[in-house]
Formats: sequence, C-alpha cells, structure tokens
Amino acid sequence: MPVRLPSPSRTLLLIAALLSTPAALARQADSVYVRAGRMLDVESGRLLEDHALLAEGGRIVRVAPAAELPPPAGATVHDLSAYTVLPGLMDAHTHLVGDAGKHGYASLGDSLATATLHGAANARTTLRAGFTTVRDLGSPGYADVALRDAIAEGVVEGPRIIAAGPGIGITGGHCGDDNLLPYDRRSQGEGVADGPWEVRRQVRRNVKYGVDLVKTCSTGGVLSRGTEVGAPQYTLEELRALVEEAHSHGRKVASHAHGASGIRNALLAGVDSVEHASFIDDEGIALAKKNGAVLVMDIYNTEFILGEGEKAGILPESLEKERRTGGIQRENFRRAHQAGVTIAFGTDAGVYPHGQNARQFSRMVRFGMTPLQAIRAATLNTARLFGIEDQAGALKPGMYADLVAVEGDPLQDVSVLEDVRFVMKEGRVHLAPGEHGR
Repeated sequence: MPVRLPSPSRTLLLIAALLSTPAALARQADSVYVRAGRMLDVESGRLLEDHALLAEGGRIVRVAPAAELPPPAGATVHDLSAYTVLPGLMDAHTHLVGDAGKHGYASLGDSLATATLHGAANARTTLRAGFTTVRDLGSPGYADVALRDAIAEGVVEGPRIIAAGPGIGITGGHCGDDNLLPYDRRSQGEGVADGPWEVRRQVRRNVKYGVDLVKTCSTGGVLSRGTEVGAPQYTLEELRALVEEAHSHGRKVASHAHGASGIRNALLAGVDSVEHASFIDDEGIALAKKNGAVLVMDIYNTEFILGEGEKAGILPESLEKERRTGGIQRENFRRAHQAGVTIAFGTDAGVYPHGQNARQFSRMVRFGMTPLQAIRAATLNTARLFGIEDQAGALKPGMYADLVAVEGDPLQDVSVLEDVRFVMKEGRVHLAPGEHGR
C-alpha cells in the first residue's frame, strides 16, 4: 500500500507549528469556569450582570448568575469580572493565506510555501483579535484546507476555518484566473472553468481535495487586472450548474458579485451568499429576501484600499475601480439592511492587514445598524450562514466555549471590539488580560 506524503504547504505548517506553538496549546482543561462582570446574551440583546459560565471538554454546560454557579473543585477559573464577555466573533470573508502587505505584482515573488507560512501567522493574529471562526474564501493549492486541518489538530494556533480552496471563475476573470503575466508565460489560474460541464468538474475537484464550500465569481472585481468590477461573469446556465453540483455534494456556494446583473444571476442560480454586493438594486434585494440568501458586504475595506493600497502594491487600475465602488457599496449596505435582508459579518481580510477585522463594526453602525445588530451579524447571522448555529454564535449550553472579553459596553460603543482583552476558543485561552493581541 503506497505511503501518502504530506503536501509541501502542510509540511511547512507542521514544522512551523512545532517550532513556534507553545506547549500550552495542546492542553485543555476538563472543566473551565468564567466569571463575567457582564455577559451579552446576543439572542435577547440583554447584558447579564455578574454571570458565570461553566465549560467541560470545550463546550458550555451551564450559564447562570455567579451567585448560583460557584466554581467547581478542580476547575480552571478565569475572573473576568472587570470585563464584558461576548460570544467568539466570526468573519465570513477572509483570505488568510499570503502576505497582506503585498498586492498586484508584488505578490508574484512569493511561493505557495511562503504564502502558507504567512497564513499560519495570519491565523494566529486573527484569533487573538477575537475571531474564533472564519470562512476562507479562496486560497491557492488548497493551502487553506491544510491550515484548517493543522488548526483542528492543535499544531497551529488559529480560528476554526471553513475553507473554500481555489475560487472558480472564467478565463481571464476575477478569482479563477491570473491576469498579471503576459501571454508567453502561459499562466492560468487553477480555478479556471468555462462551460457548465467544466464548472461541474472544477467543483468536483475542489470537493475531492477537501473544501467545505465553493467560492465563485459572477462579476469582475476591484483587485483583478483587466476585469470590469460590475460586468457579469458566467452565464446563468453555468452558475446553475455550479450551484447544483456544489449543493449535491452538501457544499454551500459563496459568489463574489459587485454588479447588479451578476448579483441577479447568482441569486437566480441559488447561491447561499453574495459577497460584496456593491451595486445591488431593488430586484437583487427582493431576490435575496425571497431566497433567504445572505449578503456579506465588506464596508471597511475601502478605507484601506484608498488610504494604504498604493503602498501595498495595489494597481492604479484597482484604485480607480475602488473609488467608483466603495461609496455606492456603503449606501447599498444601508438600503439592504433597511429592507430586511440578512447580512453576515465579512471583511475581505487579507486585502487589509489581518487583525483589523473588528474595525468594520463601527462602519456597520455608521451605515445603518445598531451596535447589537452589528454584533449579531458577527455571531448569530454568520453562524447560520456557516451552518453551525447549533454549535457557535451564542453563550449557552451545548455551544463551543468560544468567547471574548472587552472593557466597556459594546452596546454603547461598538468600537471597543477593536481591542479585545481575552480570547477563548473551545475552553482554551489564546489571549489573556495584559497580553498584546496583535
């Protein structure tokens, strides 16, 4: 029987973990007790004063007033009585693999192995910023799948990952292809698929190599060379084939879509979430509501692209596209929220430096949400999108012991989530008061 050797990216992840991960990462207390000065019940919206939480084996078993729930003998006790405790946060749109400081041509010099090692560091930064579960929407070489598995096995520190592998797109399009090199280099992205049957084959390939969901692009993008941000990609026939194939394998579909016609096509095809949704129109909003599709709108991102993007190598073409897109996207975020469309929290982390994910909360409030609605977007709504609402997104029995703690009241000032002081994932502490999160 042949011996299966690990991929180069997975080998590097394991080596890096063995060299750099503290031994404490492998330890998990059987019984963990947390006392909170205030605990946010995201379902009711109430701040519960002086409450306690007991977890065993990484799961919450009881939540009650501290006076009714003293710490049991032998439990590891965490006194957070000076803090407000919330469920672990979630980000539905990240790109962990790669150096977030290199865009455009600057990114061409990094190998897959180098990008994967950056991914391990980015995962740790993301977790210590308070994000205990994320979707990774597009990584080369299935590096996000390897990173997901290494984290799950406890050898790399990071959030729980729902991995998409390589994005699937058209020849010359956003997310499937590589448009930076000239013809004589014969460069083509690994996710390119044209025509309904080729699209099905690419979905099957991704499933073969372990993805949790499928990412596609139904319009051009801001950061891809040579694509028009609002122009449709894929015919409705191709998108329907992709969605049907993915759903037949039990995988949800996330579709990058900026333009109104591409958004409409994606929704008619039955995608589960629309990413960016910048130019969504009334028809798209109505379709999203009718289908129960979720919008994931990265409305912090524009500030980094226009403020710092040129230094990071973002192409002038992309900067010009962002100037035409960001402001309209924010106003459409307001319109979609007012219309009652479900919005999950997703930031496109990796375009900007990892660890700044929580900066989006204040922008969501600025453009129409209450602080509680923004927090629910990053907990309850995103957990439902991920299909893990029975495991994460709230602090109650049966859920993972994922939680963060902040100073102050996030229902009054949501920006306090930008500076978390304590992070726990499945009963393990990854950031304690007094440590530096990023």
